[in-house]
Formats: sequence, C-alpha cells, structure tokens
Amino acid sequence: MHEDVIVVGAGPVGLMLAAELRLAGASPLILERLAEPAPQRKSRGVGPLAFEALQRRGLGERLAAHQPEPTAEKARDHGSEKNHFAWIHKIDPSPRDEPDRRGALVWQPDLEAVLAEYAAELGIPVLRGHTVTAIAQDDAAVTVTAETAGGRCERTAAYVVGCDGGRSAIRRLAGFDFPGTPPLMTARQARVEITDPDALPPSGRTAAGMLIHGPGMIGVFDFSPDQEEPHGPLTREELQASVRRVAGVDVTVTAMTDTSRFTDNARQVTTYRKGRVLLAGDAAHVHSPNGGQGLNLGLIDAVNLGWKLAAEIRGQAPPGLLDSYTAERHPAGAAVLHNTRAQSALMLPGPHTDALRDIVSDLMGIPEVNRYFGRMLGGLATRYSFPYTPPHAHPLIGRLCPDLTCVVTTGDGELRSARLSRFTITGPFVLLVPAGHPAIAAAAGWRDRLKVVPAAAIDHDQLSAALIRPDGAVAWASAPGRPCDIALMQTALHTWLGAPAASRPPAGAAVV
Repeated sequence: MHEDVIVVGAGPVGLMLAAELRLAGASPLILERLAEPAPQRKSRGVGPLAFEALQRRGLGERLAAHQPEPTAEKARDHGSEKNHFAWIHKIDPSPRDEPDRRGALVWQPDLEAVLAEYAAELGIPVLRGHTVTAIAQDDAAVTVTAETAGGRCERTAAYVVGCDGGRSAIRRLAGFDFPGTPPLMTARQARVEITDPDALPPSGRTAAGMLIHGPGMIGVFDFSPDQEEPHGPLTREELQASVRRVAGVDVTVTAMTDTSRFTDNARQVTTYRKGRVLLAGDAAHVHSPNGGQGLNLGLIDAVNLGWKLAAEIRGQAPPGLLDSYTAERHPAGAAVLHNTRAQSALMLPGPHTDALRDIVSDLMGIPEVNRYFGRMLGGLATRYSFPYTPPHAHPLIGRLCPDLTCVVTTGDGELRSARLSRFTITGPFVLLVPAGHPAIAAAAGWRDRLKVVPAAAIDHDQLSAALIRPDGAVAWASAPGRPCDIALMQTALHTWLGAPAASRPPAGAAVV
C-alpha cells in the first residue's frame, strides 16, 4: 500500500482535502481524469466560510492577487452573480453583526491554481490523465483501477475519497444512493458576440423563464417543458434556440466563450461514507448554483473531513470520529438543496410566482429578514450538533469561527495584536485562553495534539476563551463574566482528540 488516501479529483475540493490530510499527518495521492486543469470560468466567488478556511492556512494573500480592483463596474458584475435570492437583488453581502465575514471574488481556475501550488509545496503527488473505472474495497483497503494513456493501472490505499464532481464515478462505482428531485429548468450562459443585440428584450422574467444579458454576455434560465436533454458542450445553435424559447426573439451568435450549462437537479447521497469510500463536494450533493453556494459547501466538506480521516489513519481517532463527517456535513448540504429548490420555485414563470416574488422582495427589505437570507446563502447559519453540548451551552459551540483578532502574550511577557489565522497555518487544534487560565492545566494531557495560544483579550463580545478544531468549528467556549465550564472543555477534548496522553507535558502557557 503506497498511499494512505487516494483522492479522486483535482478540483478545489480535492486539492483542499489532500492538503488538509497532509497537514494532519496522512499521505494522500490525487488522481485526476483531465490531462490539464479546466480553463472554464465555472464559478466566480468563494463564500465567507470557505474564504476563512483558506485564510486559516495562510492563503489569503495569494487569493488577493487574483481578486479584482473594487471598481463600480466590477462590483456590479459581482452583484449579478452573488448576493441575490432567486435573482431578487436585495441581500446585503456584509452582515451588520459580523461585517468582516465576507467571501472573495476569485475565478475557479485561479483558485485551483493557488491550491495546486499549495499542494505541490506540501509534496502531494497529482497524477493527471487517470480515469477511474473500478474500485474494490475490503476490511483493510481500497483498490482503484484507472485507465491512462499508457494502459490500465491499479493503486491501493486505506481510503478513497471521491471529489470528482456532480457526475462522480466514485459515487456510482461504490453504489451510493443518490435520491433527489429532477430539474425544473436548464440554464445556459456564455460570453458572446451577437449580430443583433438590440433585438433582445430587457433582462428579466418572461413567460418561459428568465433572460439576463449585458455587454458581451447572455444567460437564459429556460423552464420550457419541450427541451431536449442536453449532451456535450453548449453549442451556438442550442443557445440560440433557448433564447428563442425564453425571449421570443431570434438572435445570431457569431462567437462565444466561457460557456456553461446547468440545471436545478437537486440530489444528495444518503451517507457520505460507505466503508472505506467517502465523498465530498459535488460528488456528495448537486444543486442549482443560484446564490453561488457550491464552492463554499464543498470546501467546508473538505476541511471537515481532512483532520478526521487523518486521525483515523494514524490510529488516533476516538470512536465515531469519522462518522461525525456525515453527521455534520449532511445537514449542511441538505440546507443548500432546500434553499436552491426554493429559489427555483421563485423563478417559475407565471402570475402566481410573480405575486410570491413581490412578497419575498418586500420581506427582504426588513433588516432581520435580510440578515436571515444573507447568513443562509453564506453558510453562516451552519451549526453542528455536538453530542456533549447541553441546552445551556455557549451559543458559539458548533459554529464555524471567524478569523478573530486577539491580544496575545509573547514569550517575553509583551502584548500584541494578532489574527487567529496566524496560529492555524499547520492545522492544529487551538486553545485560545488567557495565560494562567485553569483550562491550560486541565488540557495538559492533550498538549501533544493542541496549540495553546495565551490570549489576554479576544475581539468578540461573546468569547473569553475557546477551543477551536482544525476545521474552524468551535468545540468549546466560555463567555466573559461567566463561570468557565472546564469539565465541558475536557469532554470536548475527549470527543475530538480521544484519551489524554499517559505522560503529560508541563502545563505552562505556550510561547507564541
């Protein structure tokens, strides 16, 4: 057995997962069907949770190099893709109670390039031109068969993770159940040149769907029932026919690039794990991309799974740790399917939907409702249900932590301001707690797997101390002016890290 984990798919989710596995002490190998990275700009936007996950690994500056200047024109372009619900453009992208929790404008090929460079720096091998055709697992390992230009090859690993997209071969070959709902519409979009742009009606809803167009681009949401099932790349003829059905006019497309086609087919596997085969990203769930939630969802799948699977491989996982991946991420995926189905319902043609859209639009003008939609689309409402959390537990336990600003105590006793992401680059558990706090001594038995950051202050009015998992989830927290539940913290450590080490190191605060 050459690798601990074979990751199938070298898109953003597969690259991120492999990096998390490597940081946590496992040896991954990536197999990718394509000979070269796909150039298509399929997505432009990383949600706030995913952006924070990338910042935790020190990738924020690299991503910033690929973000556009904040000009008015580009802000409008971004608004046409994000910050809407069913294309009702009223969502405030920056929540007033958490203004720093924002996503980033990054084209998917640029994101893949950043993650590929990061994976290479970590020494992760990527084998391209490998099309997986069979998998076989037993109690000890999984064998993957792949076709390559040089013939058939087999590789064996302890686990296989399918990160190979909505048409996942791993999902099919492993026999995952994939229930859901068929599509109501087909969307087609492209950068185009057309001979008669003035023939197009204004952007908006029509009797057959929705038309969106601007200089050099066109998008059609086609709810026509008589469409042929699309196959292969989007063609000019297919796009022209869809415009004719939706807009009622004939246009001639003379050139087009950056084409894409998608439906609102919504499906999710019933479990994210079958034995030694797991799924992440679109391999586990497909849905309409309305609202730009796919990358956010898939990258958080990857960071949730990475440290857990690595602990299992190292033989350090407490009972049930790997199964907590499905328990935590399946509800998050189901929530996205739920809201994208609602968006499709709000885009259906007809006067009844028109009336409903008017009411929803009015409701979005209420600040609390606007905040609800913004948090839902950004994934900020995600909260994992931990088995040890009592009803009166701190409200941030189970939530994904922002990149907090802390006042930390240095080795020579000085205080300085630092972001939490400064301490998370290598993927550790972090105990954020004032120097001399009783939690430090209580966590002494786990110090071989835990980084203690002595924080004299945390820039969050609900936090005086926190235990943060490698994926950013708050495993335990204490509020200012409230009694500190040390027993609950130790329960959290047992749950996620297992038993304390037999030989405990000194209990003093770490030097940062």
